[in-house]
Order: sequence, then structure tokens, then C-alpha cells
Amino acid sequence: QVQLVESGGGTVQAGGSLRLSCTTSGRISGAVAMAWYRQAPGRERELAASIVGGGITSYADSVKGRFSISRDKTYKSTYLQMNSLKPGDTAVYYCNAEQWGHSHWGQGTQVTVSS
Repeated sequence: QVQLVESGGGTVQAGGSLRLSCTTSGRISGAVAMAWYRQAPGRERELAASIVGGGITSYADSVKGRFSISRDKTYKSTYLQMNSLKPGDTAVYYCNAEQWGHSHWGQGTQVTVSS
């Protein structure tokens, strides 16, 4: 069974940076699609960034140019580098893995950006 654990959240001032990590356990293949979602209070969960086989990345317009998703060669760790953070980036950030028709989620990590 695939399990995901996020880390790296915290509180930062506007303009600052954070790096989130997602560590996976269980059977992970090179076909896995990894993504970071976020959910702000009172809002629906939204896709922030994703990375699929071959390292192809995509980003929500709201984070493009500020966030960068990457993963290591083992596909066991996925990262989200977040720069130029804004108060609007405040949310719980969730790691997601899509593999063989199954979707797996981490427990989330809180990111708070103060103005």
C-alpha cells in the first residue's frame, strides 16, 4: 500500500520561501503522477502543481513562476519549492500520487503566509 507523508510546512512572512517534501512508501513505479494540491479555509481543494512521467510539469496560473515541483530519481520523494509567497498561498498542502488507477493522499501540511 502506498503511503505519503508531507513535511516542510510552517509560517513565513510574505515574500519568503518554503520547501515542502512528500515522502512515499510502498510500491512506486516510474509511471506515477505526483501532484501538490492545496485547500484554503472555506474553499475547495485545488491543484497547485503536478509532475508526470518524463518529468513533465504543470502549474496553476496562480503559482506559475513562483512554485517549482520536482522529484528524485527513485520517485520516492517529491518536492514543492515555493518562492515569493503571498498571504493568498495560505492553505493546507496535500501530496497526491496517481498510479494504476488508484489515488493516494497524504495527511497535509499547513502553510501560513503572514502579511
